[in-house]
Amino acid sequence: MKFQSMMLGALTSVALFTPQMGIADTSDKTIALSNNYAGNSWRQAMLDGWESNAEQAVTAGIIKAADAFTTSENQATEQAAQIQNLILQGYDAIVVNAASPTAINGAVKTACDAGIKVISFDGIVTEPCAWRIAVDFKQMGRNQIKYLAERYPDGGNLLEVRGLAGVFVDDEIHAGIEEAVKGTNFKIVGSVHGDWAQDVAQKVVAGVLPSLPEITAVVTQGGDGYGAAQAIAATDRNMPTIIMGNRQDELKWWSEQKAENGYETISASIAPGVSTLAFWVAQQVLDGQDVPKDLVVPFLEINSDTLDAFLAETPEGSVANVVYTLEDAKKAIASAQGG
Repeated sequence: MKFQSMMLGALTSVALFTPQMGIADTSDKTIALSNNYAGNSWRQAMLDGWESNAEQAVTAGIIKAADAFTTSENQATEQAAQIQNLILQGYDAIVVNAASPTAINGAVKTACDAGIKVISFDGIVTEPCAWRIAVDFKQMGRNQIKYLAERYPDGGNLLEVRGLAGVFVDDEIHAGIEEAVKGTNFKIVGSVHGDWAQDVAQKVVAGVLPSLPEITAVVTQGGDGYGAAQAIAATDRNMPTIIMGNRQDELKWWSEQKAENGYETISASIAPGVSTLAFWVAQQVLDGQDVPKDLVVPFLEINSDTLDAFLAETPEGSVANVVYTLEDAKKAIASAQGG
């Protein structure tokens, strides 16, 4: 199934590199990935995509090296120190999934001043010298409320399961949810941080449930839907509509519930393969191409009609994904150039 065509209009290709691609000579260039966190299935899939893509690119002679580094703690100070080390190691480009949009700006500026190209994605940075690849996370939050308002015109009580506290993505999705709730009949009656991890989400949801009234729906950020469902299933509450985040265990649970009782919801997340898009954008920047500083990639949304197909393509323990190619990067760049 060509899921990639849903994202940027390109066809999925097993062979990422072909002699006809016309890649310019960046074979002596090196790229480093600075990642702030690896504690959930999305981040693991993101790293796997980077490493697989980088290995093929190095083998093909497109780039000299493309190494990945992850901090042990989700701390901006630690990531800033990591970036300083990468500067000293002499990488030509640093691709960053940032712990904070602002707290590592000093290290990013130091890299830029040293002539290093910095491309941020997912967790982007605001330093003007860097490039940014992101989805509209606020819209992800808004879309959840839009869907629920269509399902439940009379509104109801919502439980919000947030991500990692203090991270840009968490703040943006939360802001979109809060914004969309205004003017509706929904009310957020509880909010917990699930850290984008099913085990954490299950624990914190179980802890807050006794203090909450009846819940119509659970709004989430990804990596938390199945954990929330498990916590609620352990009580005598009716199962609310839980927004999912494209993880395989979430999609599997949804599919089982759909077959058993017609359970309906939606699922959405940024595809972890966005790391491969960031890689190719970095390669294009190093190649001297005119790349706009801000690129937007759509988030991947799954509904009842596409659930079974995505579930069949998603490995156990992983996340529904899209792997991007050089041609996808060129299309994203052209789209940004055209406004």
